[in-house]
Amino acid sequence: MELFFLILLIVLMAAALGSGFPVAFALPGSAIISIGLAAGAGYLFAGDVDAYFTHGGPGQWLSAGVTNFRGVYWEADRDTLIAIPLFIFMGIMLQRSKIAEDLLVTMAKLFGPVPGGLGISVVLVGALLAATTGIVGATVVAMGLISLPAMMRNNYSVPLATGTIAASGTLGQIIPPSIVLIILADQLSGGVDQAGNIRQALYRETTGSGQMPSDFAIASTSAGELFLGALIPGLLLVGLYILFILGFALINPKAAPAVPQEGKFDRKFLAEVFVTLVPPLALIVLVLGSIMMGVATVNQAGAVGAIGAMIMAGYRLREGEERGKYTPAILAIIALLGLGVVLSFYDLNIKRITTSDDVIGLTFAGIAVSLLLIASIWSGWRTLKMQNTLREVMMETAKGSCLVFIILIGAAMLTSAFRAFGGEDLVRDFLQGLPGGFWAQFFMVMLVMFILGFFLDFIEIAVVVVPIVAPILLADPSANVTAVWLGVMMGVNLQTSFLTPPFGFALFYLRGVAPATVKTIQIYKGVIAFICLQLIALAIVGLNPILANYLPNRTALLAETAPPPKNPRLQYCLDTYVGERFKAEGPGILAAIETASQLDVSYLPDDLQKEIKSAWTAAGKVIPLMQDIEATKAAVAAAAVDYRPMHSLVRALERDARKIDEQLKELEVIVQRSGPGGIYSEARGAAAKARIEELRAEKAALLAQIPAEWTAKHDAFAKIQDAENKARNLYRRTVDDAGEPLAKVRAVLTGAAPLAAMEPRFNDLKDAILSKDNAAVQAQLELLRTDVTAIEGTAEIRKGINEARKILRTSTPDAQAAIAEIDKSIAALKADLVWRQKGAAELLPQLDAYDKVTGDTIGLRQLPRLPDHVATGLVGCLSQHRDISLNF
Repeated sequence: MELFFLILLIVLMAAALGSGFPVAFALPGSAIISIGLAAGAGYLFAGDVDAYFTHGGPGQWLSAGVTNFRGVYWEADRDTLIAIPLFIFMGIMLQRSKIAEDLLVTMAKLFGPVPGGLGISVVLVGALLAATTGIVGATVVAMGLISLPAMMRNNYSVPLATGTIAASGTLGQIIPPSIVLIILADQLSGGVDQAGNIRQALYRETTGSGQMPSDFAIASTSAGELFLGALIPGLLLVGLYILFILGFALINPKAAPAVPQEGKFDRKFLAEVFVTLVPPLALIVLVLGSIMMGVATVNQAGAVGAIGAMIMAGYRLREGEERGKYTPAILAIIALLGLGVVLSFYDLNIKRITTSDDVIGLTFAGIAVSLLLIASIWSGWRTLKMQNTLREVMMETAKGSCLVFIILIGAAMLTSAFRAFGGEDLVRDFLQGLPGGFWAQFFMVMLVMFILGFFLDFIEIAVVVVPIVAPILLADPSANVTAVWLGVMMGVNLQTSFLTPPFGFALFYLRGVAPATVKTIQIYKGVIAFICLQLIALAIVGLNPILANYLPNRTALLAETAPPPKNPRLQYCLDTYVGERFKAEGPGILAAIETASQLDVSYLPDDLQKEIKSAWTAAGKVIPLMQDIEATKAAVAAAAVDYRPMHSLVRALERDARKIDEQLKELEVIVQRSGPGGIYSEARGAAAKARIEELRAEKAALLAQIPAEWTAKHDAFAKIQDAENKARNLYRRTVDDAGEPLAKVRAVLTGAAPLAAMEPRFNDLKDAILSKDNAAVQAQLELLRTDVTAIEGTAEIRKGINEARKILRTSTPDAQAAIAEIDKSIAALKADLVWRQKGAAELLPQLDAYDKVTGDTIGLRQLPRLPDHVATGLVGCLSQHRDISLNF
């Protein structure tokens, strides 16, 4: 019966959407009706409202009460989604202020003389508007009204002209900032959590280990990372469009002729180009640049974009009134430049105002922020008074945002119903049953999303399909894809939904503004080539995941908050990077180790001598251990050739057996609760017993298909794999043994100068003991003790201070005894300074020379963060997908 109600849910949703019923009500309405009918049928025929639900049911949901209601109600109240109204506001404001129109006209003049120049200008403007607005309807309508008549007037092929405009208008869905990317990031964040639990459970079931290694975990994603991931694929799509138009123009010049520029390329024209192009480009840099540099979150960048768009609209709407036209914009520019200068010279933290310089910095910052606030309010007042623009933009923003959020809430209800009826299990079983593994599953998902794009909008597809399929695809260890790559692939795929007939929204927008001479069939013909280009881009990104993963990984590794070199996620690629460096620079590194091991350290304390000598010994073992890793890695790769097919077969059989186990558990519960006094009838209990016997026989038949030699082959391969893991762990421990002692010695020797500067403070403390009250002396002593403790290797010096502290804290403090203890500390300090200062003068420079050769290989794991050149070297490795299925 669960299957019946699942089909009913899908039929109701399809019927509601097909009849033109609003999506915001079709999704939750079909869920509510299906759940109500299933609950009623369960109560009437089985005596249990939850009887026809595979997972949970109204009875369980109601018992959870407020918790579940809030889970649905607050679906739209996630932090990521706050950026949506901000970017909608930015896009509509730029469109209403005719900045998009200025861009089209200027770019057409600039590229017109090139073959296919008008088409190329439309693509470039589409890309610029995508990076500033991301509103498909506004972009297509604007370009349709301005560019289409010009292209037809210059004898452009109608299908080429309409296809170019429609396709370019949809670039806002993949080039950030994009609403679809924000929604995908929001949906994928939940999918990552589910996928992580699935992978953890799979690892536990297949290996028996309770804890999965950290580097096998699935990294989450955010809207900012998805923006970065989509940037290169978006530009790739722009490049493909331009190459197609240019090629078309060269093959058939009459269909895309060059258009000579009317007028001259003089200073006036260049000034026009500057005023038209620079502000939108500056806004793009502010919005995307702040995200890429880690200065702002997506929400903060959205706020910057909204204010920037309003300031730009403030001067654009005053066309014909030159006096004071640019004053608010100039104030904003001065304010931003001032803030940049202040931030470069002062640490602006209002909680840490300690000096007069801090006060000066905050004062200047306050003036700059005040100017920016004045510019924003002034521009907002202009947009409110001129053509009532601000009010209309706010109304459109509210409508668009409400549409998105209502659909999100409705989709959450629909997805919950789909899962309750076992739909997610059916989808997972179907996908996992496909021959070809992950890529067959992925292709099927992409195909379904592409076909759905013929009939549904991107929002419905994103919020209904993604939560169901994303956990399944992300959990698969054979591909081990990143959430960023999957989100970008889905984003490119969803972009086609705007172009695919019969319900492509871009086609409707263009049809609405195109002249009657343009036939609908010509518009349909025109977009076919661009749909093919989008599919080509999808294939390119799919085969080259580095295109989507490179920028997010590079930004993360170069950021101030970058993970340290010991982060588990980095270790595999770090080993690979260092191994390559050893191959290229091995002789030089070994020579540096040999030279360093001959250094005179006899004047250091015995414990430091032992540590530094052990470091040289460990360093000499590092390169051979890396060679062991390479050898064991090659052994695993060779053994995997024969082992992988059997591993895939057995794991598939075990997966099917686990599904049967889940069914058995549910049936056993029915048996236990059937009969007199139970909630199920005796007939249903008997049917469950019969089904249990059938399933047990099926399970036995499945497990009987496991080859007899499986256990022996698995154990043999596990030993080879274990040898690689042991080689890696031994290498990492040895590298740490080679680096940690040197880091300690360096810290001790660099403490020579600050320690020498403290000697007068000891003498001052002796004087204070004799002349000041005990409370003041204890405060002075405590401060000195804290400063000494901060210097590495000062245990002997601290002994006298600690004893003096104890003496002064007694009820009858003895000043002379305390001074005697301080004298012991002074003596220890002077003795320490002898070898510390010698080491700082002689040994530290030698250690610096050693670090120049080995610091980014042997000493890499001891650094607080990756050097920039190492980080960029790791990005390529981290951006590729690594098959880890043989570990499961």
